[in-house]
Amino acid sequence: MKVGIVSDLHCNILGLDLALDAMGDVDELLCLGDSIFEYQFSNDVVTRLIERRAHIIQGNHEEVFMSPAGIRARQRPGIDPALMAFLAKQPHRRYLSLGTKRLLLIHSTPWEPRGEYIHPHSSKMERFAEADADIVLYGHTHCQVVKRVGSVLVINPGSAGDARDSRNDRQLSCAVLDTVSEEVRVIDYPDPRFGG
Repeated sequence: MKVGIVSDLHCNILGLDLALDAMGDVDELLCLGDSIFEYQFSNDVVTRLIERRAHIIQGNHEEVFMSPAGIRARQRPGIDPALMAFLAKQPHRRYLSLGTKRLLLIHSTPWEPRGEYIHPHSSKMERFAEADADIVLYGHTHCQVVKRVGSVLVINPGSAGDARDSRNDRQLSCAVLDTVSEEVRVIDYPDPRFGG
């Protein structure tokens, strides 16, 4: 089974569409949070994720947007209330069983309190081995990770909307996972908003 993985879209519909094209035909699509900005909503991004039947979780930006701090942002004209309500109902973590594999989708960390930035060389990466899953997928750092920690395969696809990873020349990225072989293909591409 091929699984497409995007994270940290931050309202970049062009980046999401390029990711979908680059990944090709996938059996499932996962979005690991921060599809919006904390004070900006994108009808286009949320609509596209729904059209593609993506498994979506909330990130820290959705949390702020849906919190009391985001009340003015939620009142801006043009936001589709049904799309906003849909996004508000998405969980902060999601377990999926795909074939024989148990996947955990989180935005930052499997442990509480969530919110830490666990970069590729962080010593806390070892804590991912504690997760009750075969594969843990996370975002938040905008930095790519494909690493086995104990018996757990840890994947961060980087960001398909707001590139910050100097290791790939600050390009956008997404990933495709084969759940049978556990092979992961990370795909880099320029952000179309900047003439790439």
